[in-house]
Amino acid sequence: MRRFLKLLGVVTSLNLLFVLLGGALVTKTGSGLGCGRQWPLCHGQIIPHPLTLETVIELSHRLVSGAAGILVTLLCILSWLYLGHIRETKPLAIVSFSFLLAQALIGAAAVVWGQSGAVLAIHFGISLISFAAVILQTLLIFEVDKKFDAQSVALDSKMKFHIYGITIYSYIVVYTGALVRHEHASLACPTFPFCSKNSPFPTQFHEWVQMGHRFAAVLIFIWIGYAFLLAAREYRGQRVIYYGWRTAFILVCLQAISGALIVYTELNLYVALLHALCISCLFAVLCYLVLLATRSKTNKQAKSAVPNNEQSFGTEPLSK
Repeated sequence: MRRFLKLLGVVTSLNLLFVLLGGALVTKTGSGLGCGRQWPLCHGQIIPHPLTLETVIELSHRLVSGAAGILVTLLCILSWLYLGHIRETKPLAIVSFSFLLAQALIGAAAVVWGQSGAVLAIHFGISLISFAAVILQTLLIFEVDKKFDAQSVALDSKMKFHIYGITIYSYIVVYTGALVRHEHASLACPTFPFCSKNSPFPTQFHEWVQMGHRFAAVLIFIWIGYAFLLAAREYRGQRVIYYGWRTAFILVCLQAISGALIVYTELNLYVALLHALCISCLFAVLCYLVLLATRSKTNKQAKSAVPNNEQSFGTEPLSK
């Protein structure tokens, strides 16, 4: 059963990643009404004819989302039954299922009744939380037989502040980016880093949306860079923390580069999808750091367990 759970977790995680990228693809290609104002049917049929490109994209996204519903439900039930003794299993199961359900309902409402760009931006954020919860569920499955060895960590209050703060702030950055996409403001400012050659600062709504996202992205880049330097200086011996922040810094660099390339390539589709992929993976990594922070020893223990390059850390029992 554990082998099946591992496979199910990996497949479900990949499926939800495709859901996120598929949603971005639908928005970027303007395929949101590829099936008309009907849901779950497409132009009144299960498989409409003729099939336009927009219809294929929207219908494919619906099929992948439907498969995600089945896979997440199965993963939650089996994890609850076989890994319910692990502290994080049940909360993660509830979060992954409930947020996926909310994502499906908002998506259906957007098709049938239409939604504002602000509401559609929330749709991506809700999907992202479900994706991160499934990733963490999968890591818990691998932790059981120590195929994926989560080391015990000793964090002081400063590092915990950065983990919690950056993760919460990253969600705000995600929302501003999704708002740019759904308000069709991706090219509102045709130059980088300023809005335009004639006017470096925004003057109308779409420009404010675009520049607001750029400002938020710069701040998270600096903040993650600082947290990575802190981890390299004080937590190099705790590999799971050090490599976690190093991965986060690499992803935020790729995020920044792909964001700039969106402007320079004038909304190249592949670059835009890479941008969505990077932020999805970054948020999952940050959520894993949050999980580790909740397992962290007390501040007093952290001070007495100063890490070094030779220090090794055991794995805390997950059955507590």
